[in-house]
Amino acid sequence: MTQINHFADADMKAFAPSEKVGILATVTPEGLPHLSLLTSMMAAGPKQLIIGEFCKGVSKEYMQRTRKTGFAILTLDKMLWRGKAIWTHLQKEGAEYEIYNQQPMFRYNTYFGINTVHYLDLLETTKGNPLPLGSVVRSALLTKMAKGGALKSDPERVLSYFGEKLFNGLDSLKFLSFIEEDGFPVIIPVIQCQAAGSGRLAFHPGAFRQELKILKPGMTVSVFCLTMQMEDVLTRGIFNGYNRYRGVSLGTLDIDWVYNSMPPNHGQIYPPLPLEAVVNF
Repeated sequence: MTQINHFADADMKAFAPSEKVGILATVTPEGLPHLSLLTSMMAAGPKQLIIGEFCKGVSKEYMQRTRKTGFAILTLDKMLWRGKAIWTHLQKEGAEYEIYNQQPMFRYNTYFGINTVHYLDLLETTKGNPLPLGSVVRSALLTKMAKGGALKSDPERVLSYFGEKLFNGLDSLKFLSFIEEDGFPVIIPVIQCQAAGSGRLAFHPGAFRQELKILKPGMTVSVFCLTMQMEDVLTRGIFNGYNRYRGVSLGTLDIDWVYNSMPPNHGQIYPPLPLEAVVNF
């Protein structure tokens, strides 16, 4: 995967529209990978990435705290960019603020507009490459065929029925993240990933093979799943390594944390949090 240190003019034009998938990877205070959907991601220049904030999620807090981020941008024509950037500052006015709020998605939205613009210095990026649909489809079919052999029985439900259905949709998008030795989170598309029961994810490493083979047993990884209807769920857990199930090599992840990142009510789903009485109205 060839890395460069700037966006070309054609790249910046390609992901300027808000109609795209923008994934931001950040690092939690505990040093764990976190993934968020931020369609407002775009370039302000060849070496600067910007993100428009319209609702407050933990990713904004994390990227300001550790500053190290990874990103992936997937356009509607299935072109993909990935890289690393470092958060530098934010502004609540200025040229980029005005550009965001002139976009139809935010200009005509009754409930919210962009209230803050975050600025990140680009460290490295790939050139825009087509998503390898052939290997993705093949890996998804092999995963679907073999994942029953990797099924894990859990005493309690980890993923909700809704979350499990999202992961098992062959048309849903999934992205995996882990923390590299330099402290930056990395994003790898893992669209073929599916649920093997409510507490385990499985995937055949046919698409993006070289990168997925870097994963080692015992690593903490996050997997973010979303549909084009902007339904999504974030999971995190321990990677078990690669084993053969029904004659097919599958990587598996045992889920120990599930998070709802859809507005308006972001929050942890699993392990379930105790209910707290409302005392201030």
